[in-house]
Amino acid sequence: MDRLVYTAASGAARVLEQQSVISNNLANVGTAGFREQVAIYRAVPVDGPPGMPTRVSTVASTPGSNMRQGVMMETGSALDAAITGAGWFSVQTPGGEAYTRSGEFAVNAQGVLVSLQGQPVLSEDGLPIELPDRASISISGDGQVTALGAGDRPNALQALGRLKLVNPPEADLQRGDDGLFRLPDGAVAQADPQVRMITGFVEKSNVNPAEAMVAMISNARQFELQMKVIQDASTNAERANSILSVS
Repeated sequence: MDRLVYTAASGAARVLEQQSVISNNLANVGTAGFREQVAIYRAVPVDGPPGMPTRVSTVASTPGSNMRQGVMMETGSALDAAITGAGWFSVQTPGGEAYTRSGEFAVNAQGVLVSLQGQPVLSEDGLPIELPDRASISISGDGQVTALGAGDRPNALQALGRLKLVNPPEADLQRGDDGLFRLPDGAVAQADPQVRMITGFVEKSNVNPAEAMVAMISNARQFELQMKVIQDASTNAERANSILSVS
């Protein structure tokens, strides 16, 4: 028997998976440094009995991410930073070191420089960066963090450390459920002195809202077609049973 229903259901399941990814991308259009997730699935012929040679199933492939740079948006904040070109900021998470393009930094209650999600931003030494209370903070293009205390002379800058800017191979990075990227097996990337950044700017999400909306509509149409195939297969089976039934 040719399992047409199973073939169509497989295709519908892959479409739903892709729709979920597209929805997540749209939800993060306003998330600084977000990298568009790409859902990929491929066609696989159904071979051998009882399948027909015309039947093709689908399987999910390894998902990836679109690594093109997002648009720079000026904020004017001394704690906001954006990497120009390739590279990543390093942050500390409960699961170890992770990497992000989001440079929306802040200072927590303990005086530590943190990301917008509250993860400590790491220095080249792999340690959090502590900021003096009520000091004027500045970050240079190579990631050097300095502070000027209230009432201090302009030449009395205090060096607090250098941000750990890394540039591991993009193919090695794995996206986590928290949106951060990590190296396999808990590996740690080395600081790259060639990575540069600018302050007073943040990098916006690289998701194109118009393209994502078109993809969502297209996926909805594909899902409807898969459901139509399943309905037609069910109707054909019922007609065949009625013809073969003994009155």
